[in-house]
Amino acid sequence: MIEATAGKTADHGPLAIICGGGSLPFAVADAVGRRGRRVVLFAIRGWAEPKRVAHYPHHWASVGQFGRFCRLARREGCRDVVFIGSMVRPAIRQIRPDFKTLRLLPRIFGIFRGGDDHLLTGVAAIFEEHGFQLLGAHAVAPEILMPEGALGRERPTAHDLADIAKGLALLNASSPFDVGQAVVVADARVLAIEAAEGTDRMLTRIAELRQSGCISAAAGRGVLVKAAKRDQDRRVDLPSIGPQTVEGAARAGLAGIAVVAGSTIVAEPERIGTIADRAGLFVLGVREQATER
Repeated sequence: MIEATAGKTADHGPLAIICGGGSLPFAVADAVGRRGRRVVLFAIRGWAEPKRVAHYPHHWASVGQFGRFCRLARREGCRDVVFIGSMVRPAIRQIRPDFKTLRLLPRIFGIFRGGDDHLLTGVAAIFEEHGFQLLGAHAVAPEILMPEGALGRERPTAHDLADIAKGLALLNASSPFDVGQAVVVADARVLAIEAAEGTDRMLTRIAELRQSGCISAAAGRGVLVKAAKRDQDRRVDLPSIGPQTVEGAARAGLAGIAVVAGSTIVAEPERIGTIADRAGLFVLGVREQATER
């Protein structure tokens, strides 16, 4: 079922956006709205930004309130659903289930036993079994995908390109283990692999390691590399970058960021280019075949 629906595009009717943190949900909502389609945000408490959510038709929900979502989405006439925005995977004990979710708890316990892709694919299956169609954000707003080439004026050096190649090879090799979608490589040395903390906190870790002298590479060396996992359900967990990613890479003393063009979501690309130019960083979209995936 996942493979059969992975490339579907949106039908007519209102679009439900399950909204986590960051600016990506609003970039998707604005892009869909420009096409004349109504959008309803289902904002996750503790993650979505209240001041920004308030500008859109919306409902609030806590993690575990699947019954509330089903009831409100059907009332709004939403069949198509997009998951977008940052959110740290909750512990099972942090879920506050409503009655419908309680009935699904044995299954939910099972899908929590595995990596993020396993979890999200299991959640997507539950939504579809209840009559909703899960779509990738790129299916409803293709303009949010990273283009090939640089967003700003900076370009990678030969050393940077070698680090990018190593980072992509590492992400390709680690895909079967369903770990993170990002690594940091400097002078051919792997400095960090994204795990449960997410990209932003991984970059904070790099900055702290530099300050403590644990990283010997000079400031301005090293690349953050992001790529989707092989066979990943791309409707629910494409890698993404935004202005905060660039700011984190600058604080970490990196030379730049490289992501796979056409399969990475980019929030506020013009702002990203401006911040990158100011920090002297490159932000580069590379070809899919460069990953040998």
